[in-house]
Amino acid sequence: MASSDSKYNSHQIFGTILLFLFLLPLWMYLLWLVMPKRQLVVAIVDKTVLTKEGQEHVSLNWILRQEKFSKTNTELYHQEEDYYGFFPLANKKYTLKGLERFSPQQLDQLSEDADLAYFTDAYGIFKNEWYGKGDEKARSGIVYGGMSEQDFEFLSLMREKHKLIITEFNCLASPTSPEVRTKFENLFGIKWMGWIGRYFESLDTLKNKELPQWLINNYKNQHQGKWPFSKSGIAFVHSDDRIVILEKDKDLLLEFPEIQTNKEGQTDYQLPKKISYTFWFDIIESDHNFNHVIGEFNIYANDRGINILEQNGIPSIFPAITIHKRNDYHFFYFSADFSDNPIETKTAYLKGIPYFKKFLYNNRDPMNRKSFFWELYQPMVTTILNDYYQLKKQEK
Repeated sequence: MASSDSKYNSHQIFGTILLFLFLLPLWMYLLWLVMPKRQLVVAIVDKTVLTKEGQEHVSLNWILRQEKFSKTNTELYHQEEDYYGFFPLANKKYTLKGLERFSPQQLDQLSEDADLAYFTDAYGIFKNEWYGKGDEKARSGIVYGGMSEQDFEFLSLMREKHKLIITEFNCLASPTSPEVRTKFENLFGIKWMGWIGRYFESLDTLKNKELPQWLINNYKNQHQGKWPFSKSGIAFVHSDDRIVILEKDKDLLLEFPEIQTNKEGQTDYQLPKKISYTFWFDIIESDHNFNHVIGEFNIYANDRGINILEQNGIPSIFPAITIHKRNDYHFFYFSADFSDNPIETKTAYLKGIPYFKKFLYNNRDPMNRKSFFWELYQPMVTTILNDYYQLKKQEK
């Protein structure tokens, strides 16, 4: 009889655990529902919006929704409409709602109203990819893009008013004009070195259709028509069209670029000590009189690879996360496509979901950028926004 009761109790406990796990998403959603909204006015600029999903700012919107930051006392942010930039419509039509349409007085008013500015991507939209004519991986004329004079003026006003500014790649590289770039660099103490780069899991032109045709063509033009690559590697592209490629085994000790963070980044922003990064990045220098760096890119090249980098003036270590956090203003520059991650927006409605992040991505797949979102972007940007919200509350 005792044995029978024991089995019954075991089944009962097991059933209760299963029921709890089954209902856990519901409890998490209910907890999110009862969370109070917190007003934080964010001016989001995204000029690279091919679809209404807004891939280049979806990660930011996920955090705004998860943390219940709202644009008004009652209304949360909507990623389809709450940004400035390029708005896709049906039948290859579009509308432009960037800061270019703002008068100086309107820019000043926006800088008064906004608590922070976040430029997620200023690269823009190009004709081939938008109209679907020709090779979308080839270079073509621009439809809309690049940091504008009005964008810079707005950021300057935000800095003047001691607000929070977050920018990331691609704001400085082409198609931003040299004149606007120089103004930005001088104001915020960073300098683009003219190079962008990206890891490719295969440099075989027959296997990897993600390889940009302009990248292949420019390399061939510079190397007697040859493209001698078949493994994975890192491609570096200069503003003058020079192409430098480091290939796995031949030039690289570790095939992936890696972001390494210091003690401040790990302690204050919950950053991992190191993490691989497999998407686009840019190479900058940071003026230590303005800023300090809490995370650096590291390219692990062998002697042959180091020699190639040095011949082209490319550093093997360069800033990934640059910050200025003083009483005058708060500024962050992320030297990569940090906010472009394939994240499920529905999970934002589940309070506490970051505690279960290990179940939400494949940590054995370095090409899965969900891991970058959960391990670096989400904890860092959540911390930045929460810290700034608390600071603004103390100031009131």
